[in-house]
Amino acid sequence: MTISDAQTLEMVEARQATTPTLRPTVPALEEILFQPIPLLDHGFIRVIDYMGDDAAVVQAARVSYGRGTKKVSEDRGLINYLMRHWHTTPFEMAEIKVHVKLPIFVARQWIRHRTASINEYSARYSVLDREFYLPEQAQLKAQSSSNRQGRGEGLEADEARQVLDILRGDAERTYANYSWMLNEDAAGAQVDTSRDGLARELARINLTLGTYTQWYWKTNLHNLMGFLRLRADAHAQYEIRVYADVLVDVMKRWVPLTHEAFLEHRLGAVTLSKTALEAVRR
Repeated sequence: MTISDAQTLEMVEARQATTPTLRPTVPALEEILFQPIPLLDHGFIRVIDYMGDDAAVVQAARVSYGRGTKKVSEDRGLINYLMRHWHTTPFEMAEIKVHVKLPIFVARQWIRHRTASINEYSARYSVLDREFYLPEQAQLKAQSSSNRQGRGEGLEADEARQVLDILRGDAERTYANYSWMLNEDAAGAQVDTSRDGLARELARINLTLGTYTQWYWKTNLHNLMGFLRLRADAHAQYEIRVYADVLVDVMKRWVPLTHEAFLEHRLGAVTLSKTALEAVRR
């Protein structure tokens, strides 16, 4: 994982600053606020901000009563009821914002979940870092014979090493060409004063999908669970699943009662078809 000097300074300042508030806070989530959680070889997730907690879900569900409840057991029962019966709006009352550094091909999978606010690092304005994802050798597997979008058996050691050499060589070569076309260093300074560099929006075309990008991603609790139900599943691609697994842990810190109900009724559950349900009843 690589953190820039500017990002490190930002994290230190954010951790040192304290702001009095009347809104509910969650101590377990406050412990990791702003701190990067390393993922893959250069990636990370860090929680930037959040609003609401389990009590916000309960409060929204009980709005017609004009009051909440003081018993955790009652809150747990209500949240389980809401989850079991696929109620959605109470879970939309809590939100979270994370800063994510991830390979471009993972970002293109992630963006399919269109129920969030996203602002991504722009390669039209800034130069991308010389960082690209290289899988661990154990993750290099052949195409699955039964699943067209999945992996099968692992490659032999010699073949895996050859694949890694190709991935590394292609990534380094395309980044070197990207730098040459830009004719500028990481700070934006011109390298060869005898020529102009290509526009950044064009130079980026040549980069591989393994190049790292970054974004801020803000979503509500309901849509976060929709993302996790698919991406934390065992059938999800490994590279996006590791990010989803961390977000499941973040969710446990943030909304433990909702996390418990989510594991029970979503992530660890199955849906039966009408025909399957009739078979079970018989």
